Amino acid sequence: MAWRDSRASGKRLLLFMASIILGIAAVVSIQSFSANLKENIALQSKALMGADFLIDSNQPPTERVQMIIDSLGGADGKAVSFPSMAVFPNSGDTKLVGVKGVEGGYPFYGELETIPVDAGTSYQQMNGALVDATLMLQFEVKVGDSIKIGNTLFPIAGELVSVPGTGGVGASIAPPVWIPYGKIEETGLIQTGSRVGYDFYFVAKTDQDLEELDRVVDPQLDIENSDLDTHLSTGQRLGRSYENFGKFLNLVAFIALLLGCVGIASSVHIYIKEKLRSVAVLKCIGATRKQSFLIYLIQIAGMGFFGGILGVLTGLLLQQSFPLLLQGYLPFEVEVSLAPQAMLVGLVLGVLMSVLFALTPLISTWFVSPLQVLRVQEDKTTQSLKSRLLVLLAIMIFIFCFAFWLLGDWTYSLLFVLGILIVFAILGGTAILFMRLVKRFFPTSWGFTARQSLLNLFRPNNQTAVLILAIGVGTFLISTLYFTKDVLLAKTSLDATEQAPNLILLDVQTEQRDAAAKSIATSGLPVLNNIPIITMRVQQIKDRPVREIILDTTSTINQWILHHEFRVTYRDELIASETSEDGSWPSENTESGLIPISLAENVANDAQVGIGDKLIFNVQGVLMETIVANIRTVDWARMQINFSILFPSGVLENAPQFHVLTTNVANANASAKLQRKLVKQFPTVSIIDLRQVLTVIEGILNKISWVINFMAFFSILTGIIVLIGSVRTSKYQRIKESVLLRTLGAKSKQILRITALEYLYLGLLGSGIGLVLALLGSFLLARFVFETAFIPSWPPFIIVLPMITLLVLLIGLFNSKTVLQSPPLEVLRKEVS
Repeated sequence: MAWRDSRASGKRLLLFMASIILGIAAVVSIQSFSANLKENIALQSKALMGADFLIDSNQPPTERVQMIIDSLGGADGKAVSFPSMAVFPNSGDTKLVGVKGVEGGYPFYGELETIPVDAGTSYQQMNGALVDATLMLQFEVKVGDSIKIGNTLFPIAGELVSVPGTGGVGASIAPPVWIPYGKIEETGLIQTGSRVGYDFYFVAKTDQDLEELDRVVDPQLDIENSDLDTHLSTGQRLGRSYENFGKFLNLVAFIALLLGCVGIASSVHIYIKEKLRSVAVLKCIGATRKQSFLIYLIQIAGMGFFGGILGVLTGLLLQQSFPLLLQGYLPFEVEVSLAPQAMLVGLVLGVLMSVLFALTPLISTWFVSPLQVLRVQEDKTTQSLKSRLLVLLAIMIFIFCFAFWLLGDWTYSLLFVLGILIVFAILGGTAILFMRLVKRFFPTSWGFTARQSLLNLFRPNNQTAVLILAIGVGTFLISTLYFTKDVLLAKTSLDATEQAPNLILLDVQTEQRDAAAKSIATSGLPVLNNIPIITMRVQQIKDRPVREIILDTTSTINQWILHHEFRVTYRDELIASETSEDGSWPSENTESGLIPISLAENVANDAQVGIGDKLIFNVQGVLMETIVANIRTVDWARMQINFSILFPSGVLENAPQFHVLTTNVANANASAKLQRKLVKQFPTVSIIDLRQVLTVIEGILNKISWVINFMAFFSILTGIIVLIGSVRTSKYQRIKESVLLRTLGAKSKQILRITALEYLYLGLLGSGIGLVLALLGSFLLARFVFETAFIPSWPPFIIVLPMITLLVLLIGLFNSKTVLQSPPLEVLRKEVS
């Protein structure tokens, strides 16, 4: 019976099955790609590191660290890396690059791809440099030309096409340049304050247990402010970073699937309502409640299974585009393959969610009386209400479990379910409220066409609630993404004033400071900041030495505090990005002999200290006893130089230090001219053009936004399919209404206007509520998460709102065409039969 009935009625539910297909395709494509990504990271973890494990530090190895390196058989390769300015002598152009001095056979895994091919080894013998291929193309240099790093001129031995483990944001801001390890000292770039990384690479012995090595050796290195990373731990860490983004995309896709399920529930509601008389007939000839219920349940489950198969196939095709979308942001090429788990998830979701969301209308078949053959009755029993509540509870539990499976966190999963409920409740509640308001305050003075279009919003078998829900959620997602992206860009944007620095000089030594400032001034530009910076580490927190805390496995102090090399400055005032939270700055009262300091709020929280607590710092061998006199919040997202720790003036002036100078240049040409001048005078100084950094950040946000919008598009597309399906499912009801209107004298043009106005209301109401919710959600994000002012962007108002409204209107009119073309006699014959 299920099969026979579906052959006659299947087409009516086909469009709603399409919405399930889209949602499953979105989930499967992301799930499958995430599985492929995790698998590729695991397989290529050695190639990503270039070795089996490494020991790294931001300082030359101490005696203890060197002993550990020797005990492991000595490093098979080593490197020192740091950012610096590069000069191309042929043109005089300059660029911030990531310099890496390499010794030994590194990389031991993966491919160092160069042009020419042998340049990967010959650059060591000829004391040359390997330069990023994109950088060479940008500055129009070729193999055989020269590049100047610090005080040394290197012949360019080849182009770096692919380097194990590099890529992404860092390579976009500071492209890689490789030089021989032995030439580093000649460059003169390792000075006071230079941020240098020392890496020692190892190839594991055949029987070496890397997990055990990590467990035993890493704590010993932590005490020496060094670290051990195996290719296994590095791969897991990298996998987690990409997995988080995948989880978010999965939730966006899951919302599209939920919308499809709402469409299923709506269509099944109308479908079953029209089948109630058939169910009554079946019961008259001996069918049991269970049989009549299972007939339609099997239909829906079959539709979900078939939709799941098509959704899985569509998702696997869609998955092929993900490596292209993320190209340039992954440090390796992803090989796409089948992911059985993702395919199984798609099939289970198709069946389970179709059945779950169809159960509420299906339950009504259980309570149909045989008398309904003779009359139509609405039998809302208490038992039916209980069943509906149980189904609703089952749906909520399923959504929560699926969210927990994706996120792995009870709190976030609960918040996701609550967020879905709130958005759906507001949209659904608004639709119901709107219909009630129209009923109560019906504009009887309006013309016939306008009145009838409003009446259609709450006619029998209306789809007002489900359409507003589908349209609203899609609009909400896309608009929220637009607004949030603008908030992030606003946080990183530069103030367009002459007092806002946009060019930063780093690693300026004390003896270079005055000359560098004079050079900026003679170029007609202001020196906005001249900031001294001193490096130091925490030696003791309260009464406990840091080494003791590191060894204490019960300590809850954040580990980064114990290992971090802080860069601090001294001044007696707070700047625009800082707000005092507790205490005063400059300090008014301090204990004798203790130096008052100001801590950023996050540092104070992670170190578990407050006002009056004592800290001892190691300033390059000199111990300084301090007391926390002030705690302040810092807006780290602002494009300016901020510090975790402040000292007062009159304490650190004679400590070994370097300086940061900032200025404001009017345009890119002026910036390039000043950079060439400064690098020529001070080859060891690094310069950052903040506008270039901002361009990179904006590009990344645009890329991520595009991917997320691509997923949100599924929600909009699902809403469109729900809209088409709603019109087609209730088409016969509309044809009967059309016949009645024509009998009363209405013309086709009037009916067309009625339909146009109805869908105009639905489009405006759905997209308008979605936009209002997006404004509210983005405001809350800006206020409480990003802690910044919210200024909404215009695209959602001038593009998203009118476009979605127009789309709803056109689809509604197109699908209502057959309603206008149906002859009245044809409908009357059907009624008689």
